[in-house]
Amino acid sequence: MEHPVLFSLVLSIRVAAVATVFIVFVGVAVAFFLSRRDFWGKELLDTLLTLPLVLPPTVTGYYLIVLFGRNGLIGRFLFEWLGWSIMFTWYAAVLASFVVALPLMIKTTRAAIEAIDENLIRASYTLGHSEWWTALKVILPLARKGILAGAVLSFARAMGEFGATLMLAGNISGKTSTMPLAIYSAASSGDRVQANIMVLLFTLIAAMFLYTANKLNKRVLL
Repeated sequence: MEHPVLFSLVLSIRVAAVATVFIVFVGVAVAFFLSRRDFWGKELLDTLLTLPLVLPPTVTGYYLIVLFGRNGLIGRFLFEWLGWSIMFTWYAAVLASFVVALPLMIKTTRAAIEAIDENLIRASYTLGHSEWWTALKVILPLARKGILAGAVLSFARAMGEFGATLMLAGNISGKTSTMPLAIYSAASSGDRVQANIMVLLFTLIAAMFLYTANKLNKRVLL
């Protein structure tokens, strides 16, 4: 049988990796739209997308239950049509991590895109290149370090997600117990040795990702 610590670590990495894939695609698209388009309510939309960054995770988790719970606005239809509920599965942990970490990707990528010299973009248009070509060949490559930094931060945040994951996925040993949830369980049950091991391991992983993100952000500024 797989050791609980190893299971939780592997599950946390898997959840964060899957969530980050979706975060990168959605985050880059949203950040590009917000940075390159002017429309009424743009900052209101940005505020709504950023809310999970400042709301208590349990509040975000409650919203997710309202939407994706078995009787939720979306979850009800999934259960009626497919006979499947996302609640108390590792997919729920992915969804919670995605929602909580997405604002980091949007903010970092938007800042990177808005920092690009507008003259370079205009030059591409002057040469007859389309907006789509310019986005793929000029804007995104120039913003790549900021995008990568956002992805690294999002991955680290997704790995550390606790509150929303607890509410949507639960803390089921051997099924949905990610590393933060396993640490909580170990500390609550008085297993200080296991809790200390997981805390130190998680701290080292988080510090490594934060250091990488800081190095990337420094290069973007330079």
